[in-house]
Amino acid sequence: MTTPSTGAATSAAEPPAEEFSVRRATAEDIPEIVAMLADDALGATRETPSDLAPYRAAFDRIDADPNQHLVIAELGGRTAGTLQLTVVPGLSRRGAARALIEAVRIHADFRGSGLGTRLIEWAIAESRRQECVLVQLTSDATRVDAHRFYERLGFQASHLGFKMPLA
Repeated sequence: MTTPSTGAATSAAEPPAEEFSVRRATAEDIPEIVAMLADDALGATRETPSDLAPYRAAFDRIDADPNQHLVIAELGGRTAGTLQLTVVPGLSRRGAARALIEAVRIHADFRGSGLGTRLIEWAIAESRRQECVLVQLTSDATRVDAHRFYERLGFQASHLGFKMPLA
């Protein structure tokens, strides 16, 4: 799953393009993934990096499901970002599969480097490779900067989302 980038560097802070790769996450990546999930105001209210047990159990479920692609982006040999890509088979759209991008996070040291764009481009390409006809994502209503980012990449705000906490 390692995918070298072919694009040119987009800023002086970004390492050379050939140093970018995406790989399947392993159990050893859990602490770094959770730290990235918790590294903003919203994530800090939902994540508990001091207790990795629930994350390990969730990782085992994700890793066992062939429709789940929890990945790590690396730059210069360092963990720089993560996302989870889920392929959802369905009957709508003539039995088409769709892809769902979740939990996109870029390590604080790499924000603004173009890595987020490269990681989402990887997810879109992988969605096509998985024969999905649509890729979708959600973003918390408070993440206005993220909304602009996704719109720049061609995503359109098309639905009103609803959630119901069960626990």
